[in-house]
Amino acid sequence: MNRTYLDWNATAPLRPEARAAMIAAMDVVGNPSSVHAEGRAAKALVETARGQVAAAFGADGADVIFTSSATEAAALALAGRDLLGADIEHDAVAAWIDPALPVGRSGLVAVSDPGGSVLQLANSETGVVQTLPEGLVLSDMTQAFGKIPLAFNWAGCQMALISAHKLGGPKGVGALVVRRGTDIAAQIRGGGQEMGRRSGTENVIGIAGFGAAAQAAARDLADGKWSEVEKLRNILEKALAAEANSTIFVGKETARLPNTSCFATPGWKGETQVMQMDLAGFAISAGSACSSGKVRESRVLRAMGYDAATAGSAIRVSLGPTTKEDDVLRFAEAWLAQYRKFRARAA
Repeated sequence: MNRTYLDWNATAPLRPEARAAMIAAMDVVGNPSSVHAEGRAAKALVETARGQVAAAFGADGADVIFTSSATEAAALALAGRDLLGADIEHDAVAAWIDPALPVGRSGLVAVSDPGGSVLQLANSETGVVQTLPEGLVLSDMTQAFGKIPLAFNWAGCQMALISAHKLGGPKGVGALVVRRGTDIAAQIRGGGQEMGRRSGTENVIGIAGFGAAAQAAARDLADGKWSEVEKLRNILEKALAAEANSTIFVGKETARLPNTSCFATPGWKGETQVMQMDLAGFAISAGSACSSGKVRESRVLRAMGYDAATAGSAIRVSLGPTTKEDDVLRFAEAWLAQYRKFRARAA
C-alpha cells in the first residue's frame, strides 16, 4: 500500500538540504570547544547554522541558544517564572504556566498583561494564528516558523521557542531565541557552552541540519509554496464539507496556518478516525503528537468552549510543500467513505 503523509505539524519530512548538511558534518571530527583546527572547524559549522537560523527567523545570531528541543527551550525560558497563559498552549509550555487567560470560541486569546504572560503564535492542533501583544514574555513560534512570514526582531516578545523538525530539520534540536538584555538562568550547567546559557557539547550534526532546513524553509516561504499548500487545504475542506454537514471546521473563521485543518464530527471518536485512515494509508493525528496515545478529548478545543463529545471527535490533517492535490482528494474520498458508515450506524 502506498502511504500518504498528512501529519506535517507533528514532524516534517527531512529536507534534502538538511540531510546533506548533516552527512557533511559527520566528517568533522573536532569538539566545537577545542581550540585546535579540528575544533575550530566544528565550531564554524555551529556558527554558520546559528546565522542561518537567525536569518530565517528574523533574529540576531547572538540571540539564538541551541537546545535539544523546543521543550528544553521552554524549560530554560520559563523555569522559576510566574506567568499567565492559556489552556491552548503546547504541553511543553503549559507545564510551566498558570492557564488563566481566556480563550474565545475562535481560539483567540485575550492578554491583559503581556509583561506577565506567554502566548503561542500558532496552535499546532487548530492552526489558529494569534496577534501577539507588545511586551509579551515568550511566544511558542514552533509551528509558525517557516510556514508564515514572521521576524522575531519585530514580534515584540522577549523570547521565542523554535524546533528543527517542524520545518524539515532533524529531530532532537531546537532553540530558544532571546532578546538582548533578557535574563536567562542556565538550567544545564557545566562547560559553559552557548555563551554560558546551556552547557553541554553542541549537537553539531543536528545543528548543521537545523541551519540548512531553516534556510531552505525561508526560501520556500519566499517562493510562495505555502500559498499553494493553503489552496490544497481549502480544496480538502470544501470536498469534506460538501457531504459532511455535521462536521465542524475549527478556527475556519479566523487566521490559520496555511496547512492545517482541524475538524470534528461529534460522536465519532478522533482516535477511531486516525486508525481508520491509517489502515487506508493516510497518516493524520487526533491532536498534538506529544499527546498522542492518550485517550482524551482535545484540551485545546475544550478551552475554546467545545463540549467533550466534539473535542473528543477532532482530528487534524496537516499538509506540506510536497503534498499533491491527488493526496488530499484521495484522503477526502477515504474519509467520506468512513463518514457514511458512521452516519449509517448513528441513524
